[in-house]
Amino acid sequence: MTTMHSCDLLPRCAPGWRFGESRPDEEETVVEEVDEDIGHEARLVVYNDDFNTFDWVIQCFVEILGHTVEQAEQLAMLIHFKGKATVKTDSFEVLRPLKDALVERGLSAVIEQ
Repeated sequence: MTTMHSCDLLPRCAPGWRFGESRPDEEETVVEEVDEDIGHEARLVVYNDDFNTFDWVIQCFVEILGHTVEQAEQLAMLIHFKGKATVKTDSFEVLRPLKDALVERGLSAVIEQ
């Protein structure tokens, strides 16, 4: 019996293809983080970029956010084509460490109200 690892489930993209690469004319938007508003629902939003691979983004969503591979793939595609996507909704208090973990891995993530 062959043992499968979670990384074996990740889709393979063309070598060297980068997350967001097809949109070089896109302007970079800087969004300021909102003040803490404990208890109110907030959204964790991830923005498109030109340097993270689809595999890496999907892996981050699975490991940090607890999404299934299928959910992570769909979110990565939304981010790629729409420029951003809400990847999780919860209180600011719950989302903050998740956002910090995504940012530490090089993703462009913010919390919005």
